[in-house]
Amino acid sequence: MNTDTEEKKPSLTPKRQRAVPVEELDAVTIRFAGDSGDGVQLTGGQFTTTTALAGNDLSTFPDYPAEIRAPVGTLPGVSGFQIHFSSRDILTPGDQPQVLVAFNPAALKANIKDLEAGGTILVNTDAFTPGNFKKANIATNPLEDGSLSSYRLIEVPMTSLTTNALDGMGMSPTQVSRCKNFFALGIMYWLYERPMETTVDWIQHKFAKNPAHIEANIRALQAGWSYAETTEIFARTYRVKKAPITPGRYRNITGNDATALGLVAASKLSGHTLFLGSYPITPASDILHNLSKYKAFGVKTFQAEDEIAAITSAIGAAFAGHLAITTTSGPGVALKTEGLGLAVMTELPLVLINVQRGGPSTGLPTKTEQADLFQAVFGRNGECPVAVLAAATPGDCFTMAIEACRWAMKYRHPVILLTDGYLANGSEPWKIPAVADLPSFAVSHDPGAAPAEFKPYARDPKTLARPWVIPGTPGYEHRIGGLEKANLTGNISYDPDNHELMCRLRADKVNGMTQDIPPTVVNGPEKAEVLVVGWGSTYGAITTAVNELQKAGKSVASVHIRHIHPLPPDLGATLARYKRVIVAEMNFGQLETVIRAKYLAPTVGLHKMKGQPFKVSEIKAKVEAVLAGKE
Repeated sequence: MNTDTEEKKPSLTPKRQRAVPVEELDAVTIRFAGDSGDGVQLTGGQFTTTTALAGNDLSTFPDYPAEIRAPVGTLPGVSGFQIHFSSRDILTPGDQPQVLVAFNPAALKANIKDLEAGGTILVNTDAFTPGNFKKANIATNPLEDGSLSSYRLIEVPMTSLTTNALDGMGMSPTQVSRCKNFFALGIMYWLYERPMETTVDWIQHKFAKNPAHIEANIRALQAGWSYAETTEIFARTYRVKKAPITPGRYRNITGNDATALGLVAASKLSGHTLFLGSYPITPASDILHNLSKYKAFGVKTFQAEDEIAAITSAIGAAFAGHLAITTTSGPGVALKTEGLGLAVMTELPLVLINVQRGGPSTGLPTKTEQADLFQAVFGRNGECPVAVLAAATPGDCFTMAIEACRWAMKYRHPVILLTDGYLANGSEPWKIPAVADLPSFAVSHDPGAAPAEFKPYARDPKTLARPWVIPGTPGYEHRIGGLEKANLTGNISYDPDNHELMCRLRADKVNGMTQDIPPTVVNGPEKAEVLVVGWGSTYGAITTAVNELQKAGKSVASVHIRHIHPLPPDLGATLARYKRVIVAEMNFGQLETVIRAKYLAPTVGLHKMKGQPFKVSEIKAKVEAVLAGKE
């Protein structure tokens, strides 16, 4: 923001010379698609940043290829980035893009089925060659065979035009080709009246050590803008006004970014050093990468040699009095299971973050899923209860990371936080909270008794938490381990009555966490024909669908569950107020099974297992079917 005393920078966005009509739109959904080497994620990220600074509300969905080095031009190598931006509040990245920017035939083939009827396709015609058709298993040129006649097709030789713009710079064809994404970005900036300044600043910072790359990318960006301005390929531009967002300081944030920041905040709020023991795994690795940047805040990160070392190092850190975290995805949780049981037996605070992805086994590493709920709630040997929480939006990952840490330290017990690939990589504008508004939680290491009377497994009567005494405290030496503990003394015990007592105490401790769960919030009427229940990243699609149905006069409401185990204490009574209950989740009905078992509720399941998030239309269609008596 400029002040009267600041020197205003000259605008880097060219002035429009051609008078064109401007059409105002409420919302737009754009998808960029191409090879990973086409810079699709970078292009989408820059459009997102510029759009956020323009004041629009937005939601994004990056879609990465699972193959790290898939052959160029093939379907397995297609990368996508979808952004939905609006002049109003939005919660999803959009069901169908209105605009598809396709850098090659494979990108077109992989994404055309999702494009809105009559939508716009912007293609790089230089990539539409017989060789690329063969790689994408395309029989005829889609630009010529009439298959795209129902869409508005914009053909631009992006590679050739980028080559012309960079003429004389002495760059190789490969280097020139890598700049074509900025040419396409320039076109989109012109079309949607986006300024270039933020992207130019990013280019200058990113390539600060290579002036040639700075000049090349800025040239390509401006060339794309000028091409759209001078060639009249578009008859109008489109304007999306600012959204009426609550005043405050905002930043665009992904779920993994928010999770990392939430963990750092929890460290400061609790006054404990944060230790992360982690092994890299998609899509959780960015949490490790982000936390490694916060050494100035006392954060300690350890990249372990495997998942078992990661969780056991975190357990050691918890024993030593640190806020202990381990991050992973579903396959990593399977390997951490024995360690998680050790944390339950020793009753130490530990937060395990599972960024879910498609399974089983290696499954779909870059695709999203919600199929680890059973694993989180039940997936251990013996009676081994842990608390399970779930974040609902990218920004909510910050809040739930703090909540997971608070629970773990308050109850001296492991807590699993479930997010997923959709939340981890998707982004939204996030209002940065005031520190004073964050929950404070004092954590004591007071033994609670004089040395002679100290009992390692004595319990707080309200929380059933045992003392968290730091090793080396004089007079309070004690043992922990994986063998069953005698009540109070913590000595090894094989007594059958003691074993049952300890199992019940650990279960009662987790069940008692309901005292920290707020009342269930219903989106809609307290009684209705249909209640849609969701958890995790289904929040946006469910809430949007229910809001639209309510505006249409339908008798429907929704509830979103963030506390999976234990469930909210008032959930059973809430479910009973509605005639039909739909449980929507990206698995084959795991939460639905839990709800049926606990409340004997005759639920209707809406299941999706495609590695893609729910569309609003899918939720609406299910509700309509139930209301019509077809389900």
